[in-house]
Amino acid sequence: MDFNYVVVPALIVLFAALVIWLAIRRIRSLSSKSCRKWRKIVERVVLASIGTVVAVIAITAAFNAIALFVFRARNPPPGTTYLVNGHAMHINCSGTGSPTIVLEAGLGNDDLIWGGVQPVLSRTTRVCSYDRAGFGWSDPLPPPRDADHIADELHGLLSAAKIDGPIVLMGHSIAGIYMRDYVSRFPQGIVGLIYVDGSTPLQNRWPAFQAAQAHQPPVWAVMLLMRAAFSAGIPRPFGQCSRTFPGFDAHAARLQAEDLCHAQIGAIAAEMDSVDRSGEETVHTGPYGDLPILIFSHDPAKSLSAKNPPAQMVNMEAAWTQMQENLKQLSSRSRRIVAKGSSHYIQMDRPDLLEKEVPLFIAQIRGAAPPQSSYGTTVTE
Repeated sequence: MDFNYVVVPALIVLFAALVIWLAIRRIRSLSSKSCRKWRKIVERVVLASIGTVVAVIAITAAFNAIALFVFRARNPPPGTTYLVNGHAMHINCSGTGSPTIVLEAGLGNDDLIWGGVQPVLSRTTRVCSYDRAGFGWSDPLPPPRDADHIADELHGLLSAAKIDGPIVLMGHSIAGIYMRDYVSRFPQGIVGLIYVDGSTPLQNRWPAFQAAQAHQPPVWAVMLLMRAAFSAGIPRPFGQCSRTFPGFDAHAARLQAEDLCHAQIGAIAAEMDSVDRSGEETVHTGPYGDLPILIFSHDPAKSLSAKNPPAQMVNMEAAWTQMQENLKQLSSRSRRIVAKGSSHYIQMDRPDLLEKEVPLFIAQIRGAAPPQSSYGTTVTE
């Protein structure tokens, strides 16, 4: 049972019913009270306002829960679910050919985030996107949700799905850390890595990121507010569940839009709680010899486009750029491309770049295209 989107909305409705009943009871009893008239009016207004607010929250929570249930019942996930150590894990494969590209989403996303580029990449080779535990259609698992556990689970899923190589791992954001763990512990069959604005181990300990964190609210408070907002269905009336996504076909766009109202806060929090542990597990991974590595990075100018950006943002962008440059040291056959005009979500902002460069990368691995003459370089496209 989906606790945040079934149990919590039910509790919200019950609580709201109780509050409204008590408010109505109190309002009705005021006529027999001997207090001053102005006090009765004020109390009635306050009680009516409270009742209205909790009623609206209850309605949005109930409507969101029902909408999610109906949508998911009518739209089963594309792909297949396998049991990995007794827990369901979901993977969606399309296309044919070798090597197989295994897509891993960033923190807070599931396989649907690749819905725009996967169909195009599938014209070149077999492509499989999957859901980590707790996201999408994969069962949640207890902490710790660190890189070692996540790599083990992916290895079990690929074994269950009979995907044994050759494999190219392609990961967005935090998946960059999990990819390093996987290739270090299960190198057999890995023939390439593709970073899509990938994170690096212990990046949160860089001074620029520590300075930013010092001015932000505690993570637990942010997670609590997010859990409350999503369980109450607040994003839906603001159109969060009906966004459009350029490059996605109609069905994939609808799945992704609805997914935005089904944020798995527990899984997000669990991975965030383990981010230091994941960093410690992977900080000494690599280099990987001459393993082909392709690095896509977002455009710093996109983040700094505002007039007179704060120094804190400038410092964070400089640190991120250096981290992306450092990724090139993982292999003698690495190169980096800055996706012009793109935010952190390159697969959403510049799918055309991934759809052009990744097939070329695959062709080079196959030996069907000449090797790069620009290893170790960084270009902007």
